[in-house]
Amino acid sequence: MTSTPRHVPVAVIGGGQAGLSVSYHLKQRGIEHLVFEKETAAHTWATQRWDTFCLVTPNWQCDLPGHRYDGPDPDGFMKKDEIVAYLKAFVAKVNPPIREGVAVTRVERRDDGIFSVRTSESDYTAKEVVVASGGYQMPIIPRMAERLPGSVIQIHSNQYRNPAQLPEGEVLVVGAGQSGAQIAEDLHLAGRKVHLAVGDAPRCARFYRGRDVVTWLADMGYYEMTVDNHPLRDGVRDNTNHYVTGRDGGRDIDLRRFALEGMKLYGLLEDYRDGSLRFRDDLQRSLDGADRTYNGINAAIDKFIAEKGIEAPAQEHYTPVWEPGEPVTSLDLAGSGVTSIVWCIGFTPDFRWLDASVFNGAGHPKHRRGVTSEDGVYFIGLPWLHTWGSGRLGAVGRDAEHIVQVIQTRLGVEQFALKVAV
Repeated sequence: MTSTPRHVPVAVIGGGQAGLSVSYHLKQRGIEHLVFEKETAAHTWATQRWDTFCLVTPNWQCDLPGHRYDGPDPDGFMKKDEIVAYLKAFVAKVNPPIREGVAVTRVERRDDGIFSVRTSESDYTAKEVVVASGGYQMPIIPRMAERLPGSVIQIHSNQYRNPAQLPEGEVLVVGAGQSGAQIAEDLHLAGRKVHLAVGDAPRCARFYRGRDVVTWLADMGYYEMTVDNHPLRDGVRDNTNHYVTGRDGGRDIDLRRFALEGMKLYGLLEDYRDGSLRFRDDLQRSLDGADRTYNGINAAIDKFIAEKGIEAPAQEHYTPVWEPGEPVTSLDLAGSGVTSIVWCIGFTPDFRWLDASVFNGAGHPKHRRGVTSEDGVYFIGLPWLHTWGSGRLGAVGRDAEHIVQVIQTRLGVEQFALKVAV
């Protein structure tokens, strides 16, 4: 005889910082719920980051609900172990009703309007479903990778830990967004010969006119700008993050300087055929575009300083320290010395388990600050869900509070003095 599925008012799918933030606010309001996490709470930070990983934004921006960073270095950048410790403390503080090691395999609405939630453990039902699994589930590796020689070791950025895990020889890093640029730097600093296929990622300064650029932008109100007010509107969600680093106290990442020091730069990797890697002739354009963004941000800071009459040390805008020579659009793989490739071209979401009419033609959820047009379905933790910080440790808590307020209204639950233990 089939057992009756357990019913919970709210099912939260995903136990990272987004799902935990939702749980925090649900507990504050006394709303029964369960969090389903196929691994362990907040596991991604510990299992999918390289050894020298650190935050690229200052610690003071870490502001999970009820758990603002209060350490000794607010202007510093937490390293991997420190981030893990910070998140473990958040998990303990929230003490969520979580089912770890339980994967959600299917969510669909029944005829009575209630959602059926099938999991690897057992079946449940729920009136509200919050999708907190994020947008970075499936690593992107191009089909050309299947045609590369088996002698070349290939890993994705989420598998990279340190230079020693790769075989002796030269390394090709594909993609120069935040992960690609930092991994290329990690290998470069370790003395490895690096080839870097550059894309169209922008960059920004770490420090400018006496302060961290993030601090300037915060004062300028950039991090409060909503997606509805952004010049690109929804298009900003497709933007690649600026590359910069918090390593060793924070510094710029300048690919041109890497080139001066021996790193080989190429344009976008397009194909592999006849034993050669083929690159687009766009390296100059990509480097110039990144520098244009870099100087544009600094110019906006200059304008803000002038308008507010702020005293700040003068600083020149960036001037290129290296220019590409004759374009290199192919590389004989066998003769290059490259023995390993690190793919740093991102991830794609995986919402195949959710049967709901909430996706656009590209498979991305349609929503307004996480609230979809289908009653009872919500998303959280996605890039620019509402503001720049929506997918980060800074503003995900505010998005969670907004979603939970909507849920509370739908459930008709009156808030009472149930507080998360602190």
